[in-house]
Amino acid sequence: MTVSDKIEYIIMLIRLFARHFGLSYQQAYQYVSQHQGIEYAERHYNILHTLPFDDQVESLATFCRRQGGKLS
Repeated sequence: MTVSDKIEYIIMLIRLFARHFGLSYQQAYQYVSQHQGIEYAERHYNILHTLPFDDQVESLATFCRRQGGKLS
């Protein structure tokens, strides 16, 4: 795993998150960033990237909610 792999993964995860919640990429990035989701995705990359896409998005959304996010 390289830094480039993690960056590409996080970009992809935010795109999936945006699609799931009907947000623009910019809106999703701001939301995820504001609620420490990028750090979460980086810290748990080794596990997250092995899960089905829906589970990855739901895991990120759950984490962001625990950090004060309101998307559901």
